[in-house]
Amino acid sequence: MAVEQVRIDKWLWAARFFKTRSLATEAVVGGRVHVNGMRVKPSKDVRTGDRIEVTIGVVRRVVDVTGLADRRGSATVAATLYTETPESVEAREQHQLERRLARPLGADLGARPTKLDRRRLEALRRAQRRRYR
Repeated sequence: MAVEQVRIDKWLWAARFFKTRSLATEAVVGGRVHVNGMRVKPSKDVRTGDRIEVTIGVVRRVVDVTGLADRRGSATVAATLYTETPESVEAREQHQLERRLARPLGADLGARPTKLDRRRLEALRRAQRRRYR
């Protein structure tokens, strides 16, 4: 049976942008997913040809829907459901390069950290993780 339209949360899960469907639903409700430039609800139907913008953490991906699936399959099948725009690929690769070249958090502490240094570093990392959710 050929599917003509699929809920956005199901499609994001089937295309392997999110590990679970509930995470995909959370992202849509949280405003991190836009279809054709508009914020949508999880029940929004997606059709072939739609443009979807997904923000996961600090990475923003813009993809065009080329296929529909309401069930999660293998990664090779999921890759056929969309094509990422060249601008999105370039921005994502640039972000990866910047992260790779950036000094790791806590690299300026010197040798082995003291207990106080370690606690401060852990607090800083926790604060950063909360900021990117």
